[in-house]
Amino acid sequence: MKIKKPFTTTHTWVVAGLMLGSCLIYGMENPKTAPDTGKDWPNYGGNKAGNRYSPLSQITAENVKNLQVAWMYDASEKPDPANPRRGGRAIQCQPIVVHGILYGTTPDLNLFALRAGTGEQLWKFEPSKNDRRNSNRGVMYWENGAEKRILYTVGSSLYAVNAETGQIVTTFGTDGRADLHEGLQTNLDHDVSKLSVTATSPGIIYRNTVVMGSSVSESGDAAPGHIRAFDVITGKLKWVFHTIPQPGELGYDTWPKDAYKKIGAVNNWSGMVLDEKRGVVYFGTGSPASDFYGGERKGANLFANCIMALDAETGKMKWYYQTIHHDLWDRDHPCPPNLITLKRNGKTVDAVVQATKDGMIYVLDRDKGTSLFPVEERKVPTNGLPGETPYPTQKYPAKPLPLSRQVYTEADITNISPEAHAFVKERFLKIKTDHKFAPPNTTGTLLFGYSGGAEWGGNSIDPNGILYQNVNEEPWELIMAERAGMNAQQNPVTAGNALYSANCSSCHGLDRKGSGPELPSLIDIGKKRSADDIKALLKTGSGRMPSFQHLSDKERDAIVNFILNKETGPATVVSAPTTSAPASKDGFPYVPAYVSKVWQRFTDQNGYPGIKPPWGTLNAIDLNTGEYLWRVPLGEYPELTKKGIPITGTDSYGGPLATAGGLVFIAGTKDERIRAFDKKTGKVVWEYQLPAGGFATPISYEIDGKQYVVIAAGGGRGQKIGGNYIAFSLK
Repeated sequence: MKIKKPFTTTHTWVVAGLMLGSCLIYGMENPKTAPDTGKDWPNYGGNKAGNRYSPLSQITAENVKNLQVAWMYDASEKPDPANPRRGGRAIQCQPIVVHGILYGTTPDLNLFALRAGTGEQLWKFEPSKNDRRNSNRGVMYWENGAEKRILYTVGSSLYAVNAETGQIVTTFGTDGRADLHEGLQTNLDHDVSKLSVTATSPGIIYRNTVVMGSSVSESGDAAPGHIRAFDVITGKLKWVFHTIPQPGELGYDTWPKDAYKKIGAVNNWSGMVLDEKRGVVYFGTGSPASDFYGGERKGANLFANCIMALDAETGKMKWYYQTIHHDLWDRDHPCPPNLITLKRNGKTVDAVVQATKDGMIYVLDRDKGTSLFPVEERKVPTNGLPGETPYPTQKYPAKPLPLSRQVYTEADITNISPEAHAFVKERFLKIKTDHKFAPPNTTGTLLFGYSGGAEWGGNSIDPNGILYQNVNEEPWELIMAERAGMNAQQNPVTAGNALYSANCSSCHGLDRKGSGPELPSLIDIGKKRSADDIKALLKTGSGRMPSFQHLSDKERDAIVNFILNKETGPATVVSAPTTSAPASKDGFPYVPAYVSKVWQRFTDQNGYPGIKPPWGTLNAIDLNTGEYLWRVPLGEYPELTKKGIPITGTDSYGGPLATAGGLVFIAGTKDERIRAFDKKTGKVVWEYQLPAGGFATPISYEIDGKQYVVIAAGGGRGQKIGGNYIAFSLK
């Protein structure tokens, strides 16, 4: 681990002076962490309620036209020929600002500190080269007296770094880091230490406790997604909440017996929020592994796809609210909840608000976990794949109305050109589906809810209870197939094919075609990467891709040879599953009988979404009433606009920032712009062409009486790669 550009004596004095001049304590003595002034942005989401709202009002709808670049910080790393996995990464980080110092991460997950008014680098911390470089969306700050720390994750390591010097805090955990595998080994017969466990989003700190979620594999090798808490000072594990219940725990009977020993995931990967007065942490969970087939997990599967409330100090559950029973559609909760106080029936109610992948908005009482609007439980189709038992009912909230379309019909076929319409209609007639909850099958379904409604950037809520949410409207095509090797005697497959089917097809498809930059095609991967590099990726993982350290070198070699079309002969590797039975004696990894053959965006012949626009929107909803105030397209394809097609919107990744100045700032679109919308009307009042896509959420803060807005313009997602943090202020 290396430190670059440490503080000089002058730097240390300036930061210390700023800290001594503040009465805000972020640690145990006073848990209040959300400054009312808005001068800082001390947490992921702005405050620990996740509001993404700034009370600053210097920048307004009238003067925002005068916004210009104040400074730019180049956080990019150069590609390293000796390490093909270094450099060339995107940035998704929403930085924080505490006492006038901005903290963020580089594409390679180095941690840095800048003067928030100038962009001058104060220090940079480099984590261990052995840690996997996953996506990172934010960092955490903790302060108690003279102790000031940044906590953030790199791979499976939770680091503690001195916020003033950039030096690792060696007394935390083991030599400055805690292992995110800790607490997952509970009562399991198999070793979880080699399974893929990272943290895409930061945890949340309450006094001296940091509560952590995790990102895990979505296949049968997924680690448990249990929620853990660590001591901020020592790094020691404090408590574990089992998201997949164990014998004697609430919810155990919603799974088959001993399911917790072989079924993984049910994790919080999207972040969490905290009510400091109550001492309660709120979060959403994801689906169980594996995606799209649940033949080995009959039942409702608590606490998958739940909005949850836990006591932050003990991990004791306050309540849960399940939004999807027995998930077969990968409808995780994609963003942190948002805490707000609303007016309902003449009374004020503290609420927790959760937006979902399938475009729902659940508004729940913060103490009871009950919905503030009517929700109907309806019967749904149950004609699942062999061995599957789809749940017979699902939830339908009455208000607010869905953010996005729920069922793809013939009337939804794209109309941007006659050619596009004809191309999509021909495919639609072969795989059409007539129900949102149609179980996955081998002939094909069209689904909403993978890359939107809501996405990981979250939403913003102002003090009046108005929610601002960016939404994606993209149908996906899913075709399931019997796993390769299920009937090996009749249909022999190679060892690599069987292993690929069990471990890789859930993301890349049995056909290896993938879908877009996040699920890339592997058809011609040998033209881009060497066999050694692919094998290294399988071992360590990178970005969204999990690691496969639980596989042997021989098994990883077989997968590589299969991907590169170098493998011949029938399956002979013992661990390559050839029946529907589990792959190992203890039932792990779980090997589903059916996997995705095709899992891809449903597009026209030119790659545009195969549905009528809009393809991306920004929405304003009054959560007091559940009514929409406005909905406008978000993002543009300039080449389509030039043809006379009305602005379509694009998919967006990254969330909105609302301000007291009457504005909503948001980037995240494919046209690589950041925009400001008038909060009252939804009209664009300012936009700026970024040097690369801003697939992150902007922040706002004040230095010396001047308001700043900062966005990470890191690119990626199929667009060019960038590496800059860009600050804007008025002329």
